[in-house]
Amino acid sequence: MFGALATLVISLAVSSSALVSAHPRNALNHHKRDKACTRRDGGYKLQEVYEGKSFFDGFDFYSDDDPTHGLVNYLPQNQASKLAYVQDDNTVVMAVDDFSDVPVGGKRDSVRISSKKAYSDGLFILDVYAMPHGCSVWPAYWMVGNDVEWPNGGEIDIIENVNEATQNQVTLHTGPGCSINKGDGLVTKTLATVSTLFGTECASSDGNNAGCAFGMQDNSSYGHGFNHQAGGVYAHTLEDDGIKVWFFTRGQIPADITARKPDPSTWPTPVAAFPSTDCNIKEHFKAQNIIFDITLCGDWAGAAYSSSGCPGSCEQAVADKTNFQVAQWQIASLQVYQK
Repeated sequence: MFGALATLVISLAVSSSALVSAHPRNALNHHKRDKACTRRDGGYKLQEVYEGKSFFDGFDFYSDDDPTHGLVNYLPQNQASKLAYVQDDNTVVMAVDDFSDVPVGGKRDSVRISSKKAYSDGLFILDVYAMPHGCSVWPAYWMVGNDVEWPNGGEIDIIENVNEATQNQVTLHTGPGCSINKGDGLVTKTLATVSTLFGTECASSDGNNAGCAFGMQDNSSYGHGFNHQAGGVYAHTLEDDGIKVWFFTRGQIPADITARKPDPSTWPTPVAAFPSTDCNIKEHFKAQNIIFDITLCGDWAGAAYSSSGCPGSCEQAVADKTNFQVAQWQIASLQVYQK
């Protein structure tokens, strides 16, 4: 997606939808700065940069069955060279197979990767040129605690929606005892300006796994609208006092992000805010692995397909390889900062 600005992605037709995520994201088995400088960068120091030719060195490829029951074959790295690669301009691409014939009801090849390193806290900045979308398509950029059984290690879904949705959804999944305090000042401000609250109870299970979620109101936050403007930046913090998510269109990226000296205290209202008032973040969110995936149909995209404005059935969509020409992540960089 990134490096030199990629050609704008020509996306499929758009229809808006706001859906509540319902999916069990099983674990993977799943030199010193002076005071003035510290103020300018918000106290965050760059720890890792995932980008360019070395991007995939920091990730493991997942090749087991999709735990969300999607119609995909996740390929190991040694078989995924046509779906996971770095372009000459250093844009990182992860895609769904758009060149093979698949029978109706069959599975299509795709990619899911998980960071080798896990993070207990930090500021994570993803600069992305394009994201997957389309009928049957369910992409996600998320984090999950893999050392304990899901959802007790916590899960943070930063980018996620299905089919031809145009608005991103940010969701948390946790064990019992975590919820959103609607009376919190930052939550109130977020709801008054940029997002809608889809649920306050973050506790999830296989039988009740919607989680707590903010639905963004910006049609450029997901899918065709996002890709049409050459994407943008999603940034989020994971700290003891809460989890916050920001979104910046390509033309609105703050200068401190571009300079790699980010200071979230200077940024506008986050699009999602999960304060620690009614959720002990340190208790509910163990060290988190970063995950990118693209599944098809499955528990959410499949269930929502008939109301999404897409033709035929989800299984028929998967069988049509022309549906997946824009079903790909195009990434410039993922930066991790910690205090």
